[in-house]
Amino acid sequence: MTSPALTVSPSASARKPARFKSLVTKYRVPLSILALCLLPWLLPSKALAVNVLIYGTVAVGYNLLFGYTGLLSFGHAAFVGTGAYITGIAIGQFGVPWYLAVLMGVIGGALLAFVMGALSTRTRGIYFSMVTLALAQLVYYVALQTPSWTGGENGLRGFTVNKINLFGFEINFLDPVNKYYVLMMFAALALWLVSRILNSPFGAAIEAIRENERRARTCGYNVERTKLLSFTLSGTICALGGTMSALHLAFVALDSLHYLSSGMIVMMTLLGGASSFFGPFIGALVFLVMEDVFSLWTSHWQIIVGSIFVLFVLFLPKGIWGTFLTKVMR
Repeated sequence: MTSPALTVSPSASARKPARFKSLVTKYRVPLSILALCLLPWLLPSKALAVNVLIYGTVAVGYNLLFGYTGLLSFGHAAFVGTGAYITGIAIGQFGVPWYLAVLMGVIGGALLAFVMGALSTRTRGIYFSMVTLALAQLVYYVALQTPSWTGGENGLRGFTVNKINLFGFEINFLDPVNKYYVLMMFAALALWLVSRILNSPFGAAIEAIRENERRARTCGYNVERTKLLSFTLSGTICALGGTMSALHLAFVALDSLHYLSSGMIVMMTLLGGASSFFGPFIGALVFLVMEDVFSLWTSHWQIIVGSIFVLFVLFLPKGIWGTFLTKVMR
């Protein structure tokens, strides 16, 4: 005969993971922002923390398309580079205030994402990936062939932002701590936007397309329009990350548009955990730390990072954060 204590405890223990999952989902934005607030004090350098912030924001945007919509793009570097270039050109050549330059960079990236999405979402599978890659390389060569605007192979320079006026306060943007927390506001905005999207009916629609596109179409969803909107929103957030990079470095490298940068974004998303909310920041952190450590040992650090990435894909397909949440919530 089973005692009452033994019959009650399993159900009580089973409710704990469900309660934890509910709390994490409900407060995922403030919890993520809290983690980002602590990040610069946990890493060995503030510069590394800023890079994690920037690339994490880009990976969050990419994760909306890949992790939640199920579309593998190899062209998202185009949106990062476009946002960075437009911001740098607006500040350096036209003297536009930094906040308007950021807005222009985001809008420019959104428009490019809409055009690329309208062309690429007509295809499926590997064809979609190849079309995004080809279109992104077109953007790369446009930047290469217009050195009067972009600086060509030498990159774009000459638009340093020294001070930022924010809510009536003048902030020294050259101070690493100040720079981090100013840029963190953009990352927090991106996290809030993605959370709102995922909690909306549109969020349910993109996840339905990811799970079974044919069934989603049968249920009455306009699959093509939904894919296009997801692609555009994803590119917009990536462009925001590009504007953050431009403000941080006061320099835009031509390589920011290259397909290798797109591949790095894919790796960061997979390392952290595709379709996990905070996973992209974890992936960006792990990738950048590995790059910093292994590049001190050898100039061929990409071989080591690539090998570790293959192991993650084979043995941790849900990524670091995705696997952690799966283990905790069992």
